[in-house]
Amino acid sequence: MVAKLAEGQQGVVSHGQLVGLGVGASAIQRRVRAGRLHRVHLGVYLVGHLARAPHATEMAALLACGEAAVLSHRSAAFVWSAGASRPPQVHVTVGGDWSARRPGVVVHRSERLEQTDVEERHGLKLTSAERTILDLAAVLSPAVLEWFIGQAFARRLVSPAALAARAEASLGWRGIRKLRAALDLSGGPSYTRSPSERTLRGALRRSELPAPEVNVIAGRYELDFLWRAERLVVEVDGYTYHSDPVAFERDRLRDAELQASGYRVMRVTRRQVRDTPEAVIARIRRALGTSSGG
Repeated sequence: MVAKLAEGQQGVVSHGQLVGLGVGASAIQRRVRAGRLHRVHLGVYLVGHLARAPHATEMAALLACGEAAVLSHRSAAFVWSAGASRPPQVHVTVGGDWSARRPGVVVHRSERLEQTDVEERHGLKLTSAERTILDLAAVLSPAVLEWFIGQAFARRLVSPAALAARAEASLGWRGIRKLRAALDLSGGPSYTRSPSERTLRGALRRSELPAPEVNVIAGRYELDFLWRAERLVVEVDGYTYHSDPVAFERDRLRDAELQASGYRVMRVTRRQVRDTPEAVIARIRRALGTSSGG
């Protein structure tokens, strides 16, 4: 019975659950000494060997913080696969008072955690995609918040209309101005795959050039930036482009196929975007102007 329970909980069980299955305190201690249970938190155990299931760390934090706890903030974004890496500490939200501390767990208290804000994924309770973004808006910079929103849109975790409606219904929340500003950006929040892309996206917005489509599919390729009407593609190359012969040949073939389909391809380097963004913008402006001017 213990193994079956653990199987549905990322390999993790709580002291209360073990007692409910008829495993007494002395039996629990014997299993700990025998290496059949491994303590993760006070009253929370990993069953069997020390190899952890993909979300055992998150499940252990939930069990350690009680039935009302849900994953939130960056931990919820990680489980939603919204492009976030696993944060160094697990973030959970609980309603009401919570004073206990758990190593490796950041506890957020909220009186406004509705049932509609809670969903389940991989057997874990977590904040909905909309609520996760609302919480992140309070703690992220505008650029990183835009990236998270763009990820959520690209992965269809939430629709622009649903998120906009949630923002309108959440006036007065901490970070709501930042969220609404991100939703009002020209071209909408963009999913970018690298810091260099984010830097160029910000420079493009400040330049008042027409907003491009970002990380858009065209044929069998995903393009960094596309001005569809002008048939202009801008690709941001990292170090691999310069150092890997295979990548160099692959990108040359990609450029040739795009050009054969009527696109113009402009490549800029990470260093150019970082050190001379004005020059990059000027090149793009000339390319767009040449196209529009015939």
